[in-house]
Amino acid sequence: MKTIVTGGAGFIGSAVCRYLHDVVGAEVVNLDALTYAASLSSLESIQASDRYVFEHVDIVDDEAVRDVIQRHRPDRIMHLAAESHVDRSITGPAAFVRTNVVGTYNLLNAAREYWQALEGQAHADFRFLHVSTDEVYGSLGATGLFREDTPYDPRSPYSASKAASDHLASAWFHTYGMPVVISNCSNNYGPYHFPEKLIPLIILNALDNKPLPVYGDGSNVRDWLYVEDHARALHLIASDGEPGRCYNVGGRNERTNLQVVEAVCDLLDELSPRSTGGARRDLIRFVTDRPGHDARYAIDATRLETELGWKAEEGFDSGLRKTVQWYLDNEDWWRPLRERYAGERQGLEKKG
Repeated sequence: MKTIVTGGAGFIGSAVCRYLHDVVGAEVVNLDALTYAASLSSLESIQASDRYVFEHVDIVDDEAVRDVIQRHRPDRIMHLAAESHVDRSITGPAAFVRTNVVGTYNLLNAAREYWQALEGQAHADFRFLHVSTDEVYGSLGATGLFREDTPYDPRSPYSASKAASDHLASAWFHTYGMPVVISNCSNNYGPYHFPEKLIPLIILNALDNKPLPVYGDGSNVRDWLYVEDHARALHLIASDGEPGRCYNVGGRNERTNLQVVEAVCDLLDELSPRSTGGARRDLIRFVTDRPGHDARYAIDATRLETELGWKAEEGFDSGLRKTVQWYLDNEDWWRPLRERYAGERQGLEKKG
């Protein structure tokens, strides 16, 4: 089996590439533009393999996308390439529309052209998996869960661009009959995560004895999913999911942002105590909330669990311990990225 993974040098994409190569035994074509958050060093373990190929391509380039698909002739395409940081979308929404909407359109168009020319079993077996986010559903109150039939209600430029791309993917199934499957996931965490996101940012700031920024009062709730559990789920959805359907992927691990930050602090105090002594919780600083910050996300993964037999293997406590230990052990991976992004806040409009 040959799979094209778009965004394969990103956090989730690299986990998918490693899983497909190491566990599934697939041939993997990693199509990535290598934007600021990408890192080919996340794929060092498979880079020398004859079952792995890297294509330096931006999905906004429709001709280049078409060329990669036609040359490699994949059995399936797993589309993860996206601009993904909400804060950056607030001050720079154009890049999110360009990549997430126009880029997805280019990919769907090129995939349809390729799929329609396939014959026999190759035509029947082809799948296109579009990977999205729970943020397209908007914000939950204190109770309830996002289901696959929850109406879309995106609140940020990021989530709006992902909602648009979801609708495009669905339209390619309903209009053209292309075998498209869609997944919507909760917040991922784990190794190889770019340090602008909450958990790696807190880990690295805490190691540097820098302030640990928490939006508002820290009461916003997220459902956390270990990235390797997500990679397993995506392979399963691409393999066994029903075309035209959506599958929610969540870890059933709800935590407030403040609980997450405090847990990271406590683990670091245990695994790597400060040379000056003192608890890292002392570094927590509450900052002005993000504009349009959704109160709570929580995923109902029942469809995925009951119909396809998936279940998260990692609990939040065990997964977070693995994650913190990985960052302690792999400074050679994150230090160059930290030099490119030192943890400064994004998503605030400049006035004046």
